[in-house]
Amino acid sequence: MRYSGFRVIKEALTGHKGWTPHWRDVAPKSNYDVVIIGGGGHGLATAYYLAKEFGGKRIAVLEKGWVGGGNVGRNTTIVRSNYMLDGNEPFYEFSMKLWEGLEQELNYNAMVSQRGILNLYHTDGQRDAFRRRGNAMILNGSDAELLDADGVRSMYPFLNFDNARFPIKGGLLHRRGGTVRHDAEAWGYARGADSHGVDIIQNCEVTGFRIENGKVLGVETTRGYIGAGKVASSVAGSSSRVMGLAGMRLPIESHVLQAFVSEGLKPTIRGVITYGAGHFYCSQSDKGGLVFGGDIDGYNSYAQRGNLPVVEDVVESGVSLIPALGRVRLLRSWGGIMDMSMDGSPFIDKTPIDGLYFNGGWCYGGFKATPAAGWCLAHLLATDRPHETATAYRLDRFRTGRMIDEKGMGAQPNLH
Repeated sequence: MRYSGFRVIKEALTGHKGWTPHWRDVAPKSNYDVVIIGGGGHGLATAYYLAKEFGGKRIAVLEKGWVGGGNVGRNTTIVRSNYMLDGNEPFYEFSMKLWEGLEQELNYNAMVSQRGILNLYHTDGQRDAFRRRGNAMILNGSDAELLDADGVRSMYPFLNFDNARFPIKGGLLHRRGGTVRHDAEAWGYARGADSHGVDIIQNCEVTGFRIENGKVLGVETTRGYIGAGKVASSVAGSSSRVMGLAGMRLPIESHVLQAFVSEGLKPTIRGVITYGAGHFYCSQSDKGGLVFGGDIDGYNSYAQRGNLPVVEDVVESGVSLIPALGRVRLLRSWGGIMDMSMDGSPFIDKTPIDGLYFNGGWCYGGFKATPAAGWCLAHLLATDRPHETATAYRLDRFRTGRMIDEKGMGAQPNLH
């Protein structure tokens, strides 16, 4: 079924009796050409592009819970391509271009809203660093504008410009950035993959790998053994556990990242604002709630819940930036499991086990990378060669000394 305004009108006039499920509920087959572990945004996007762009057949996506129930439904919905390093910016700009055409590509309303992202700066040194980043963005085909304090004030006059410790001196504006409805993006990719023959199998947890003579033959699951010519893992914060079943150790730590939503307000924040003095980012959803977050909780965990000290830290940062937030009530919060890599950058690579591929280590950046991560992993599965924008995302880059340390924090996952 294709969606359109005419279809909505027709269904409204006929009692909404013609809508069909987004995807089929299928039982797993005994064997597939490709098995993708993880039914989140990355796994579903991989299956979609592998089937549509690379002609893949007999593809299955295995999800231990339900589609969209992991990190893809537990984030602050921000998409952007405002990176600086050569290993990152071309990839994220590729992802941004895919976001821009996603709704037409999938015939699905993912609520892509390019409302702009403003990164605030508070010192002359931070301004110079933002200028360098903006120039790198422009050189890679993205957009960037460096604003002074008056430019920021014209957009957001309610910010605390005269904070004694962190006065707002300006900001780097990325107009093409914005937000996307997170679970709608997952549903759209699931629907698109299903339309190309991909089997999406929910409530099917991988419990082991069958490996012989250095080659993967398939996976053991809670719904039985499933043979596969190739297996790809795309499970975000559960990466270390899943790949550990294959005997692999990853340069990844799992941390909790909390996000928050306030009560509904009248239109207040037109885009996305990030605080240059504290790790705080905020936007306003279409329902009126302010969606915001900050640092990871700072300890290793697989629990999708947070702790009160981080709640306090995030709220303090928000109120110091936007004093009016002090009168806003918090509606709810949740936690996602971040797969924090040692240098803050991801992996899309073949593993030493023949036929086993890995996508992970996305830290805070997994959601905005969804389209490009899916495309690049699909390219790798189809051709056994990395996509031109993902050549730096190697598993062996720590051994070879080719780290992609965007923040310059070294091997400190808790700082990335």
